[in-house]
Amino acid sequence: MGSLMYLIDSNVVIDYLGRKLPSAGIILLNDVMDSAPRISVITKIELLGFRTEKKHLQLLQNFVRDVRILELTNEVTEASIQIRQHTRLKLPDAIIAATALVHELILLTHNLADFKVVKGLQFVDPHQLKI
Repeated sequence: MGSLMYLIDSNVVIDYLGRKLPSAGIILLNDVMDSAPRISVITKIELLGFRTEKKHLQLLQNFVRDVRILELTNEVTEASIQIRQHTRLKLPDAIIAATALVHELILLTHNLADFKVVKGLQFVDPHQLKI
């Protein structure tokens, strides 16, 4: 996938770790994980906030430990406010979208219906990729 940089949404992390992505999605995520995996602090909260079995929690903790977490900065906060003023996006999704925009990242998500309303946001659904 070359020099493209991505922000990974919670639903993609869960599907990747649960081996629920098609082959092309797995290939993309493996490449992202080998280069520069990034998640929003919101994704960290969502992933580690799940009530799940210890073995699944450990898998999520290991994943979070292996990625770069992009924090909620003033610039991301201001972009989130702009997104919320112009869309009906829920706050966590607005922060994730703002994080991708501010850091000039392509969002990897299976939640296209919500994110398509964000002007300028680039996104890819690993479930829809073909080899």
